[in-house]
Amino acid sequence: MSISRRSFLAGAAGLAAAAVAGCNNGVANRPAGEVSYWLWDAAQLPMYLECAKAFRQKFPQYSVKIEQFGWNDYWSNLVTGFISGTAPDVFTSHSARYPLFASKDQLLAIDELIDRDGLDLDIYQDGLAERWIGDDGRRYGLPKDWDTEAYFYNSAMTADAGISAEQLNSMTWNPKDGGTFEQIVRRLTVDSKGRRGDQPGFDKNYVKTYGLGFSDGGDSDGQTSWSWYAATNGWTYSEGKPWGTKFFYGDAKFTETIAWYRSLITKGYMPTLAQAKSGVGITEAFGAGKYAITPNGSWMLGVYAGLGKVKTKLARLPEGPNGKRMSMMNGLADSIWAGTDRKDAAWAWVSFLGSKEAQDIVAKAAVVFPAVKACMPAAQQAFTADGWDITPFLEPVQAGATFAYPANPNAADVSSVMKPAMDSVMAFETDPADLVEANNNVNRILAAASS
Repeated sequence: MSISRRSFLAGAAGLAAAAVAGCNNGVANRPAGEVSYWLWDAAQLPMYLECAKAFRQKFPQYSVKIEQFGWNDYWSNLVTGFISGTAPDVFTSHSARYPLFASKDQLLAIDELIDRDGLDLDIYQDGLAERWIGDDGRRYGLPKDWDTEAYFYNSAMTADAGISAEQLNSMTWNPKDGGTFEQIVRRLTVDSKGRRGDQPGFDKNYVKTYGLGFSDGGDSDGQTSWSWYAATNGWTYSEGKPWGTKFFYGDAKFTETIAWYRSLITKGYMPTLAQAKSGVGITEAFGAGKYAITPNGSWMLGVYAGLGKVKTKLARLPEGPNGKRMSMMNGLADSIWAGTDRKDAAWAWVSFLGSKEAQDIVAKAAVVFPAVKACMPAAQQAFTADGWDITPFLEPVQAGATFAYPANPNAADVSSVMKPAMDSVMAFETDPADLVEANNNVNRILAAASS
């Protein structure tokens, strides 16, 4: 889900000019005080329409026009808008994307506005506000939500397998034998004749239900696939966290993690990459009974809740060789386009969205976790009312056992190397040891970009 940096840079010569000449965002006769705002998540659209109503009541001189696009269209339309001078005044930003946009002068630094209005950044979950400080030391967004990862499991399947919630929430793993995590995944795997992965005669070539599902090779971040295994095996993405200047995809801790991870395919406990990418998404396959356990992010709670017939529960990520349960912690923010001709209105909207008033609306919607700490009790109550015990998502944050999404202005270039490299390894076309060369290519790109 990465924008081609080549296509982005094809119009880079005109980006700075577009930011300056972006008057009216390319839209003639816009209503006075109207702010254009883009987001990609359809599930979040209703709660932000509610935020827009509350904003209008508080600031009657302003209004907000919200547009929602699917993920791929969102980013391509945004890049087109930067180049053509028709980008939205404010948009939802991702830590994998904003560094490049900031480096191309497409984002408005908001430090002076924060200081002018005396905003208290300590209201946000620890570390969230700092994620939006670029490598130039300037701030390009206010946090709106945060996320971690956990396992979604089919509780009927675990009960049939004789696996308790206590066992699921006390799993361990290691790269040698997979620990109790692999034992559980093995037990949950069932072949076409009803034999489990830990029973005599199990046929790995004809599997009805895989113990563990996945969606792709994990690209350069492995956010919802292999990131926590690697982290708890003592691996870090890069030197210069979170602004990677030298990456370690060739490190022995990483390659042995990936070697174990893909061995689950060899053993028949996890589908092949071709099956995982067959066009049926991980949640749909889970809902159809193809997977007993699927790892995913907290932003997917609503999707799993909508599966209907499947009684889905949450389990912790496993404890790794370092004795910890760790999760990537990421989050979104709202950023202002540098070319807006409505800076005051745009800032009013961004600062409102980052306030407790707006985040209370977000919390009660039970879609994502609000960035403001004081709003989390309301969010937890709302998720509980929907039948979720979200403890597995919260515990890594409470324990300080999180790690940041790997951000840098050259993320698209890193992805252009690591996505095919990881897919190739997971497809058994290359070996984990070959990631050393992929890592060398990544570091050559970063070195060239900084020279």
